[in-house]
Amino acid sequence: MSENTICNGCEDCYPDGKIKEAVCINASRIYDSCSDKDCLEDLPVLLTKPGQCVIDKATNVRLNNVNVCNVSICLQQVPFNKGFYAVDMTFYFDVSLDVYMAPNALPMPVKGLSVFSKRAVLFGSDGNVKVFSSECSDGVGECASNQTRNCPKAVVQIAEPIPLSAKLIDHHFTPPTPPRIPEAIMRRYGGEFSPVEADKHVLVSMGIFTIVQLERNVQMLIPAYDFCIPHKECVSSSEDPCELFSSIDFPTNEFFPSRLPLDKKPRCGCGYPDEKPV
Repeated sequence: MSENTICNGCEDCYPDGKIKEAVCINASRIYDSCSDKDCLEDLPVLLTKPGQCVIDKATNVRLNNVNVCNVSICLQQVPFNKGFYAVDMTFYFDVSLDVYMAPNALPMPVKGLSVFSKRAVLFGSDGNVKVFSSECSDGVGECASNQTRNCPKAVVQIAEPIPLSAKLIDHHFTPPTPPRIPEAIMRRYGGEFSPVEADKHVLVSMGIFTIVQLERNVQMLIPAYDFCIPHKECVSSSEDPCELFSSIDFPTNEFFPSRLPLDKKPRCGCGYPDEKPV
């Protein structure tokens, strides 16, 4: 097989299976990345005044769900370590609580906010050039040129948190001073959060999985087989609703739940001799 030929018989994708040319593209290259598994234990829950009034009268709480509101990322170059950057991340978690006011009573839903910060040091390479890019309107006015620093871009990926537990603490507990909460997140809860001086506090525990990576735009030379020409014809939607409905397959699986695969059925030695798979 020649060097500029791909696998035998990809005629459906590439008629002759050969590289047409080498092209230069601008793409984001990942220079460094890391993954982490954190068990966040006893994070204080910030509450608004109405929510804090409910917590002060509560006898028990249960952690219902946790969602990620936002992640703020700050990138700083590490001194005396060329090419390395510190990625400071602050996670904002939307916490859903079930609050019990009395034994055997129905719970009251209360939402709060938990904050967690961490740092990762990764290699992002270095660059000493200024980057300018043009943004032009549709032929109207002057073309604007925007300058950006030649720094890598930090990307943080986080899976949905796993809620573990919640507990109620009396006024003898002094939570740490909460960080500054962005205005956009405060508006989600309808106002400012209560001060730390309260009768009772809620602490939650959760597990998170994160991936942090540093990317940098680079010019890369790649092999090109051909232009991406779509072969599928665009079909306009029909104006007749019954005709559109007639093109939908009957949802058989919705009426007949799937069975356990034959190879996963328990074999206890008591099956019928003439039993045949259906």
